[in-house]
Amino acid sequence: QVQLVETGGGMVEPGDSLSLSCTASALTFSRLTMGWFRQAPGREREFVAAISWGGSTTRYADAVKGRFTISRDNSRNTVHMRMQSLKPEDTRVYYCATGRTTLTLNTPVAYDNWGPGTQVTVSS
Repeated sequence: QVQLVETGGGMVEPGDSLSLSCTASALTFSRLTMGWFRQAPGREREFVAAISWGGSTTRYADAVKGRFTISRDNSRNTVHMRMQSLKPEDTRVYYCATGRTTLTLNTPVAYDNWGPGTQVTVSS
């Protein structure tokens, strides 16, 4: 079982930036695809971004493309997501997860370990 912990959430104003981090306990972190998802109350969990084990392949949801950047530091078992030009509709709980395969898939069923989540609120 991989333990994941997200950090970096908070409340910001529209147009601001925020960085999230997710640290994993797995010794095999460097071989795992990592993903970020988000969820609003009463809504389904939605894909945000994913990164391959080596970092060479990334994938983004259309809603965040050009504003969010996913990266990873395998020496620290950490995946990051830099969020810029934040909008009120980005307000969600953000979760990181480990992939079941080496593919950067955009569906929650392709991921099998999840962190507890961190709240991001964008409001003026």
